Amino acid sequence: QVHLVESGGGLVQTGGSLRLSCAASRSIFSKSIMGWYRQAPGKERELVARIYRDNIYYADSVKGRVTISRQSANNTMFLQMNDLKPEDTAVYYCNTYPPARQFWGQGTAVTVSS
Repeated sequence: QVHLVESGGGLVQTGGSLRLSCAASRSIFSKSIMGWYRQAPGKERELVARIYRDNIYYADSVKGRVTISRQSANNTMFLQMNDLKPEDTAVYYCNTYPPARQFWGQGTAVTVSS
């Protein structure tokens, strides 16, 4: 059973940066399309970015401000977020793409103050 644990969230001001991490209990990143998702208060969960080898996708809402990357050797995936905006406030999750129910973790909360 693979477990995914997100970390790195926090409270930042508009324009700030955060680096989110996703740690897997065993190798999964090299075999699966992996994604970062977020769920803002009162909204549905949405895909932020996904990665499979050199194939990367970003949602329009974050394009140019975030970078997804992974270190398969360490079973870790990252989301570098820059120029954060209040609308980026959400709980961020990692999962496969498409997402698998058993992989949803607690997420890591990002709050961007104006």
